[in-house]
Amino acid sequence: MAIAKRIFLFIAVNLLVITTISIILSVLGITGGVTSTGIDYGMLFSFCLVWGMGGAFISLALSRIMAKWMMGVKPIDPQTRDPQEQWLLETVKNLINRAGLSTMPEVGIYDSPEVNAFATGPTKNRALVAVSSGLFARMNKDQIEGVLAHEVTHIANGDMVTMTLLQGIVNAFVMFFARIIAWGISQNVREEARGMVYMISTFVLQILLTFLGYIVVAYFSRWREFRADAGGARFAGREKMTGALRALQGTMTMVDNSQQALNSFKISGGPSKFLQLMSTHPPLDERIRRLESVRDSSRF
Repeated sequence: MAIAKRIFLFIAVNLLVITTISIILSVLGITGGVTSTGIDYGMLFSFCLVWGMGGAFISLALSRIMAKWMMGVKPIDPQTRDPQEQWLLETVKNLINRAGLSTMPEVGIYDSPEVNAFATGPTKNRALVAVSSGLFARMNKDQIEGVLAHEVTHIANGDMVTMTLLQGIVNAFVMFFARIIAWGISQNVREEARGMVYMISTFVLQILLTFLGYIVVAYFSRWREFRADAGGARFAGREKMTGALRALQGTMTMVDNSQQALNSFKISGGPSKFLQLMSTHPPLDERIRRLESVRDSSRF
């Protein structure tokens, strides 16, 4: 049932995105900009920008709701009497204060054996920090505090918005260049076949260019993970942050990477150079090495 629910929500959100953007384009009078006689580059870029950025920001706006629905995150009542939940709320509150943030994020727990936590939300003031039940089962409080400090740093750095901007720009340029190249290819075949050649070429080029664009996004994502680790060390202490990473090393088989958008503290990639190039997270050994190599804690 959980898989069926995720598939349904995925389809529903994508239909919402397509419908919304189609309406926006219609209202603005923006068309594709590509005709059999040539390309209106300004119109084409506007078309691609609306699709690329629009889809990314609609997904960001719905990120908190989708996290709750897809992952089954249950927000903690601020008046809870559960000792574990009280500790979690108080720890996040302390970390938020250390990070200089004025708004307490929503904090929730989801039932899963995986070892993970993530932060999401459209703005710093409307963020969600969620942890799995498996995290509590396999980490002590110091290690969990390190994990939470990592997630709070993502919020403080505005990583959700930054990643959305980057992904939207990449999406727009992928669409833009795929259509320009595809139009050029279609001009070298018979006129009656140009429409089909253009459509197929656009489809293939978008796949190839998306792959290249993903490498750029993954590189930036790895960089932001190093920054979040440094922030975690600054707000919770280097020992707690490195302890959390070491604990994660011992639970690699308990990590679910099926929800890439919600894997802020998960393991990604592998031993090969290619897998590391496509990874959204640096290798754990490298993350630990970087933290331990900084002697002066004030540099975090």
